[in-house]
Amino acid sequence: MDQTAEEKKVRERIRKTVNEVSSVSQSLLSPVQDHIIFTLQKAFFKCAYECFDRTRTHAEISQCAESCSVPITNAQNHFNNEMSVFQERLNRSLVVCQDKFEAAKLQKTRNEAVTDLEQCVNQTVDVAVKTLPNLVSRMKKALSITEHDSDS
Repeated sequence: MDQTAEEKKVRERIRKTVNEVSSVSQSLLSPVQDHIIFTLQKAFFKCAYECFDRTRTHAEISQCAESCSVPITNAQNHFNNEMSVFQERLNRSLVVCQDKFEAAKLQKTRNEAVTDLEQCVNQTVDVAVKTLPNLVSRMKKALSITEHDSDS
C-alpha cells in the first residue's frame, strides 16, 4: 500500500523529532564527555608518564600504567552504560508507538493512525528529553564533575 503524501510528511516530522533527541542529548552531555576526554585522559597520560622510571622493571611500569587507566576506563564504562539504558528506554517506547500504530491501522483510517503515531512519538521524545538533565546530573555526580570542571 502506498503511503499518502500526508503520511510521508508526518513520517518526516517524526524523523526530525527523534533526531532532536540526539541533538539535545549531545548538547547536554558535552560537559561530561569533555571531562572524560580532557580531564581524565590528561590525568591518565600524566600518571602514565610518571610510571616510566628506569628503576622500575618492565612489569612494574606496565602495572603502573594500567592502574593509571582505571579512572578513565571506569568513567567511560559508566557513561556508556547510562547512555545504553537511556537509548534502550527510548527505543522501547518508540516500538510501543509503532505497535499502537499497527493496531490503530486496523481500527481507524490510516490518516488517523498516522496522527496517533506522531502524537505518541512526540510524547515519547518529550519524556526522553525531560529525563536528560537528571541523567546528566547523575553522571556528573558519579564522575565527581563540578560546575567549574564542566565550564573548562
